[in-house]
Amino acid sequence: MTAALRVALLGLGEAGAAIGRDLVTAGADVRGYDPVVPAVAGVAVRTGEADAVRDADLVLSANSSHDALTALTNALPGLRPGTIWADLNTAAPGVKVALAEAAGSGVDVVDVALMAPVPGKGLRTPMLVSGPAAGRFAELMTPLGAQVTVQPGPVGEAISRKLLRSVFYKGLAAAVVEALAAGDAAGCGDWLRGNISAELAGFDDRTIDRLVEGTHRHARRRADEMAAATEQLTELGVQPRIAAAARDLLTELRDRQQENAR
Repeated sequence: MTAALRVALLGLGEAGAAIGRDLVTAGADVRGYDPVVPAVAGVAVRTGEADAVRDADLVLSANSSHDALTALTNALPGLRPGTIWADLNTAAPGVKVALAEAAGSGVDVVDVALMAPVPGKGLRTPMLVSGPAAGRFAELMTPLGAQVTVQPGPVGEAISRKLLRSVFYKGLAAAVVEALAAGDAAGCGDWLRGNISAELAGFDDRTIDRLVEGTHRHARRRADEMAAATEQLTELGVQPRIAAAARDLLTELRDRQQENAR
């Protein structure tokens, strides 16, 4: 009979707890530590990071980007050679690289980028994984129900791709939030919501090219347009964070084109 995979879970917040419960259900031997959050059903409580990892085959660090390096530093005295340290935090690529450097040669650090919200998905949250031990991580986690895609490249490659996508996706969400706030203030929120929905529904493979080419080709006119939009939002009492950023980008493109034309 194959022994259960021993997993140390550091961080028992919303994401960590959801993943931990699924690991227990899948038959993993899970132990965990969180200095703030109480225990999760089925997860054996340990007294600290080093205590949690001392007999683990795999460590899942799901605390926060600010605590990622501290968690590893505190855990190092208890880590055994050959243990995989999987960092699930949304941290900058440089933080992931720093983790690999701090771990030294005895511990394999894996960069795990969670590519969707964890609540509702738990262990089934798509994971993009990079680093020399990414294949081993996939071999351990996939049989438990994890959705793992190995991204060739060093530690930092997986999270880099997620964050680049976030510039678009979270930026789009922020633009929608700002536009709808202004629409409501102007008394046409429902109309604007429908207009945005129709525009998004019409996106296809050519949309990106149209957006990029149009932004460069019409930078002068669009800079003026977004300057006017920024003024309107200010008059409506809505702080124009996204509108102002778009204005500044377009203005920079316009000025660069004028400079090159001289």
